[in-house]
Amino acid sequence: MKLSERFDRRYQQAPTQAPAAPAEEAPASTDGQATIAPVERRAVPREGSTAPQPVVETQFRPSDGPATLSPALAAAKAEIHGELLRRHAAAIDISNRAGIRRLLTQLTEDHFRNKPPAALVTAADRERLVEILFDEVIGLGPLEAPLRDPDITEIMVNRPEQIFVERRGRIELTNLAFEDEASLRRVIDRIVSTIGRRVDESEPMCDARLKDGSRVNVVIPPVAIYGPCLTIRKFGREVLTPEKIVATGGASEAIIEYLDAVVKTRLNVIVSGGTGSGKTTLLNVLSGFIPGNERIVTCEDAAELRLRQVHVISLESKPANVEGRGQIAIRDLVRNSLRMRPDRIIVGEVRGGEALDMLQAMNTGHDGSMSTLHANNARDAITRLETLVLLAGTELPSRAIRGQIASAINVIVQTERLRGGARKIVSVAEVFGVRDGEIGLNELFAFKQVAVTPDGRAVGYHTATGTGTTYAEHFKSNGSDLPESMFEPTPQPPMEELA
Repeated sequence: MKLSERFDRRYQQAPTQAPAAPAEEAPASTDGQATIAPVERRAVPREGSTAPQPVVETQFRPSDGPATLSPALAAAKAEIHGELLRRHAAAIDISNRAGIRRLLTQLTEDHFRNKPPAALVTAADRERLVEILFDEVIGLGPLEAPLRDPDITEIMVNRPEQIFVERRGRIELTNLAFEDEASLRRVIDRIVSTIGRRVDESEPMCDARLKDGSRVNVVIPPVAIYGPCLTIRKFGREVLTPEKIVATGGASEAIIEYLDAVVKTRLNVIVSGGTGSGKTTLLNVLSGFIPGNERIVTCEDAAELRLRQVHVISLESKPANVEGRGQIAIRDLVRNSLRMRPDRIIVGEVRGGEALDMLQAMNTGHDGSMSTLHANNARDAITRLETLVLLAGTELPSRAIRGQIASAINVIVQTERLRGGARKIVSVAEVFGVRDGEIGLNELFAFKQVAVTPDGRAVGYHTATGTGTTYAEHFKSNGSDLPESMFEPTPQPPMEELA
């Protein structure tokens, strides 16, 4: 049976739990050019280097998003914005986007109607101001343009005048900028306040999310030396399916078929990888293999998982208030989830003492649970789990901790972001107990990198390692009899096919 026939039906059963709001269509470009002051571009030197390195720059058209305005237009913008607040602040309805745009257009026309001829600007300038004001009133200012761009996956604001983006795996400097630090701080406050969080000198770091599920991290002075820093990991609007992972080279059909059996037969899974390697994305895909009649409880720092099942409870941690009270950590969520009659528990990311609670849950009847972890490979994931269990404050000997891990974790899936930006599953390994004091690992599948293209892309192929699964009887007894042929190594394809 073809892969698409196996999985299509499951991914069409139920809508996304929290569908992203449709993005407003980008405004049409005009023939005129706005008066935009040039933005100074400073290349970022590599460590230990004295000469600046070349930086790829992304140019956004005037209609795409705000770059730095000329002093005259900046002053006009400030006056129009002030007039909006003085006359219409109480009547502004954020949901009425068309009404706000009409109001801003009228205020802009009124502003320039009374100006002397020498101060008049072109129609393109006026339209430009309306778009900038519109983005500031209801959106995130200059970040609206990259947020609308489907090819951009990450937005990085190093300081008000320096905004980088990641497009198709490559980091690029944009021509976008905030007017000043105060403008950037207003956007930051708008983001964190929507989910009841705060960021100030007493709490200068904060994790948050946008309405569409995009992950946000904020760091402000005194921690950030050169001004506020804002990082947005965009939530993909396109639902990623197993077929798309295979079609884009992220995994082989054999890997996906194996992972489908792993989830359906309720083995416990850890998705391991570095930052930006696609761990949460893969966890979303794996969760799609869970039968729709099971009760799932998710525990996350910032809610990112978008499960397609109906019976899902999503829990999110809560920071302390101004008085230092009311904090609810991931560990508290995991403990509470055990009282909610879950069939499976999904922890968005294990990064502290909750590792012990998760392992105990997996060992006490909550089979089929999943989580992600930061580690470079499967062996490092085991070591990191040991360290995180110690953070729980329980003085357990190493032998006891390893015994807990070996009995709780069944499969470790390693993801990696390769050269050129491609994200792939690079290893699938089974955990099969403790031998001579070490946890045993059986790698079933791996990605073999064989070359790097002239444009810097890593190329290779997925293959089985030739070792059979240690859970053959488990799969068979639970109705997923995997053929032995799927564990046979794949010959290296011709280079022209890999490229």
